[in-house]
Amino acid sequence: MRDLMGFRETRLKILTLRPNSKVHWLSYALGVHVCGDPEGAIGVLDSYVGTLEEGSTEFCRGFESSELALYKNRVLSEIREVGNELVGVKKALEHLEEIRDVVVDRTGWLQAKLSYQLQLGMFCEARDTCFLLFQRGCTEDHRVHGAYMCALVNCDRDTCVQVQKLRGTGTLATLRPLTDTERKILIDAYEDSAKDCDGSHIQNGAPYDVHDGEGATKKNLAARFPRSAAIKRIYLTLLSPSSEQFRTSIDKYCQRQLIKGVPSLGSDLSAMYLVEKSNGNVGYDRIHYVLATDPADVKLHPVYQQLVQLTDSYIHSLSSQNTFPNDSTEHPPSTLLWAWYLRSILHEQAAEYANGITLINKCIEHTPTGVDFYELKARLLEAGGDIQQAADVVDAGRDLDHQDRYINNQTTKTLLRAGREEDAKKRIAMFAIHEGDPEQNLYDMQCTWFELELADSCRRKGQLGRSLRKYMSVVKHYEDYHEDQFDFHAYCIRKVTLRTYCELLKFEDEIWGLPFYGHAAEEIVKIYLHILDTPIQSNDDDEPDYSKMTSAERKKAKNIARKKKKSQEKSDINGCKKSEDSSKPTDDNRKKGKRHPVNEDPNGLELIALDPTTEAKKFAAILVRHAPKNISSWALQYDVSIRRGKMLMALQALCKIKHIDGNSHQLFARTVDFSLKLASTATKGHPTSEMVISTEFSKLLNNQSLEGYIQSAFKTVKAVPMSSLPLRVEVAKAMVSAHIGTSDDALSLILDSELVGRGVTVNSCREALQFIESVGPDSAGLKEQWKMLVTAKFPFVKDL
Repeated sequence: MRDLMGFRETRLKILTLRPNSKVHWLSYALGVHVCGDPEGAIGVLDSYVGTLEEGSTEFCRGFESSELALYKNRVLSEIREVGNELVGVKKALEHLEEIRDVVVDRTGWLQAKLSYQLQLGMFCEARDTCFLLFQRGCTEDHRVHGAYMCALVNCDRDTCVQVQKLRGTGTLATLRPLTDTERKILIDAYEDSAKDCDGSHIQNGAPYDVHDGEGATKKNLAARFPRSAAIKRIYLTLLSPSSEQFRTSIDKYCQRQLIKGVPSLGSDLSAMYLVEKSNGNVGYDRIHYVLATDPADVKLHPVYQQLVQLTDSYIHSLSSQNTFPNDSTEHPPSTLLWAWYLRSILHEQAAEYANGITLINKCIEHTPTGVDFYELKARLLEAGGDIQQAADVVDAGRDLDHQDRYINNQTTKTLLRAGREEDAKKRIAMFAIHEGDPEQNLYDMQCTWFELELADSCRRKGQLGRSLRKYMSVVKHYEDYHEDQFDFHAYCIRKVTLRTYCELLKFEDEIWGLPFYGHAAEEIVKIYLHILDTPIQSNDDDEPDYSKMTSAERKKAKNIARKKKKSQEKSDINGCKKSEDSSKPTDDNRKKGKRHPVNEDPNGLELIALDPTTEAKKFAAILVRHAPKNISSWALQYDVSIRRGKMLMALQALCKIKHIDGNSHQLFARTVDFSLKLASTATKGHPTSEMVISTEFSKLLNNQSLEGYIQSAFKTVKAVPMSSLPLRVEVAKAMVSAHIGTSDDALSLILDSELVGRGVTVNSCREALQFIESVGPDSAGLKEQWKMLVTAKFPFVKDL
């Protein structure tokens, strides 16, 4: 798929045969570019321009000439020289001025100019460019705001590059902690403060002006673009959560959104739950922000605590006076409704499901037609352990609006998670082609979320073959996406959209690391490992043992086997005829020109029959190659390698996991497993491999014995109340399997947690319960104690 040198040579031969065609010139230039020779690509493009006559359309302002000029500019920026990585960026910036009159995409031209200016440290010019982009309507583009922040505080080149790669609402303020000086500068730029009589921004009694290239005076952003929602939102991220200024600003922000009735306010504010994390580097930039998602971390976050206090005060004041605190303006009852809704979301974020249900029920009683309330209630019930009732609630919300595709999809997901497959198909069929099978129609539409949810549902039911078939359907979709790049090649060359085509090629190279593909591949590996550990026994075709039967019993058994064989042959013949009939195009299909292939293996029996080791190895290799930052990728690589007896590969996977997260419960469990497997291995490998394993594995154990490693983990987990529940369970299992300490010590590690740490979910609590039951008959009382703790945390849990 990526024979780049072959592509380059082929395009050169075609260009040599037909040098008068523009398409061949551009194809060859693209081939040289993707082979890593930007200077050669520039030479090809210059040679092509040299063949044109004066007055050609390539020299005039137009779409194709604009795209070609911007593509050449991008290639110029990729030129590197030893000792001077920015030589290409300087040439590209100069080239932008040369093509200024040709370019049609003015916004793209400005964005390229801004990127080059930041990399070259031209911060004053970059600020002017940002303002030009804001004036063109980019005030809601957080990438431009991130670049503007970098220009204001004079960030280094690496930070500027990182900020430009951020997606969504990410900016410099959400990438890393700000210094006091940086924070002050940015607040001055984004704060909507008082102005003097002529409109200049007042800073310490003097006007604070920002000048563009033409000498015009600009106000700060909030004053210059007062209707921008992004500027108001970014301002909140610049303030310290412990400051009074933050409380006042977020108070105004929340009140404004509650009056409007914005359902997404809770999820919007949750993006501010940022916590510092070290990335292992040395220097100031070693600290960066990560988003707190675990309820235990969310509860302790200062932004969350401020929101809880504010929302509670809103509810109390609106309930009694229909006004916000310290305000005399009366508001309609809907304001109180959305305050309840926001508080319910905050309960959800903190895993306080019973309190959340109480408030969302008030919302439903107030406005029974609000679909958002049913969706939130279903989420609370699902997280609280009652998936069946959650499916009923979200279905009731869907019944309020049959034209809402989103709530219909959410209903389908929840029904599949509840194991109600037929009901889910009926719901999704409302937005599929009614004449045919909705499942086939969704496959044709490459609806990956539905197939993943259906595959998960089948896996939970134990239908491994059918589950594999659905996961493989998702894999097939991504293979189709990968092959679709050929469809765009000729079109992009012909239309000269070469910049977009280069982005497409980058996307295609990263497609195997996307979350949906990763989910499917991980589950495929897990299923094949399960088949490898517990082979599926099929006794349907096995003949009974006639030697232990009497003559009468033998005769009767043979007659039954003969009839069964005839019946099976007859059903196979009828099935083949039915398949042939269904594969024939009907009148409707002839008109539509469609012919659906018949799935000859809907239950995945052929997939189950494949060699599980080979298949698991294949998909694990894809995951570690394209999703190397995911712990799950390396954990599965370890699981596959250890079963294949590849101890060195298994050790490499452990080292990768430790590099990502040294406190992961998956790392601890597999480190203990590796030590036990290593001790029980009779055959020795190559001396060099043995030396590497001995050296590197001792580092994983912190130069301790296995007993010391487990005891050290026990003391650490015991001393830290916030230690995750999965890690506590794994340490307890290791203590039992390695005969370290007593079973009471292991059980106390779980029971003493009181479910206040991280990683507490219904599934992790069930795993802990299974371990408690496995310890022995003396754990009956402890089992009931654990159930009481779980029920108090998850009041809606069923079948614990």
